[in-house]
Amino acid sequence: MAIANANPFIQQRELLSGSAVVPRTDRSVVRLTGADRLTWLDGLVSQQVRALEPGRSVETLVLTPQGRVQYQVSVVDDGTRTFLILDTAAAPALAEWLDAMIFSGDVAVHAEPEVTVWGAFAAAASHTLEAALAEATDESVVVWRDPWNALEVGGVQYAAEPHPGNAWTYREYLMPLAATAQVTAALNAADIGTAELGAWDALRIAAWRPRLEAEGDDALLPHEVDWMRSAVHLSKGCYRGQETVAKVHNLGAPPRRLVLLHLDGMSDTLPERGNEVLLDGVPVGHITSAARHGEDGPIALALVKRSTSESAILDVVTEEAVARATQVIVVPTSAGHAVTVEKLPRLRDR
Repeated sequence: MAIANANPFIQQRELLSGSAVVPRTDRSVVRLTGADRLTWLDGLVSQQVRALEPGRSVETLVLTPQGRVQYQVSVVDDGTRTFLILDTAAAPALAEWLDAMIFSGDVAVHAEPEVTVWGAFAAAASHTLEAALAEATDESVVVWRDPWNALEVGGVQYAAEPHPGNAWTYREYLMPLAATAQVTAALNAADIGTAELGAWDALRIAAWRPRLEAEGDDALLPHEVDWMRSAVHLSKGCYRGQETVAKVHNLGAPPRRLVLLHLDGMSDTLPERGNEVLLDGVPVGHITSAARHGEDGPIALALVKRSTSESAILDVVTEEAVARATQVIVVPTSAGHAVTVEKLPRLRDR
């Protein structure tokens, strides 16, 4: 299959315009079967999936007991099977953990090594890809439509409007390996090429779209990257880590906050994940993702301390230099504290 133009900026445009798709070789699939699969899964994850309608896509998180993000999972059900799409490196461990969590009920967990994942934005490429898959397979086409383009029911958005994610029309298609040759031929016939993952990643960063493999660490809370917008249902039943999610949102505040940085005076070398972010020479955070965007230039996502001034000019440390960076606020310093608790009068004041 033809590679899209080698220029990453052109690849970004081709992805958005529908003249390129992106093979998601970094993504794998775990399949759930059994009549109880959705009610069982609902008790384990942060998003409400108990009554997930066939074809509806959601994003969810598996949290640690302390409320830290352990897995980011894309979920879609076709009426008889539930498909979980996630980072390839994390898929075996998630499948093993899910299998260990089956104590009763009609549920089974299956790895899907014969299925690959292809991404596209809502345009000609996605229509061609879906039509080719429908023709090449005997089963219905499984599509996960990223819910990042709207606030999910039961969620809350910390970021202010207008939100760049509102125009995010990305979706992922599950392709059986046996259908690859036929689908590839159809894409070639329609003059649709393949873009590299880096082009997609630049678009993701510009849309403030968190990705666990980039923004995640052992301490990440959903609130810190605005995952409360798409991956958390605040009024669903109990699940692991729910107490922390509720406490931070209602009574506390996330200790860190995600920002988009516009990097000034960058050389050919972008900052790497983990590079320090400084304020007046003092470390206040670190880079999680960086890319060159066709319209915005060098940009990055970073996690900084919540107390960091929203108007401050920051410095990003790279191997070559220190780059100045202006903030675009994703998660504001005011996030959290959703419930006001009145202080009880002290006894001596009565």
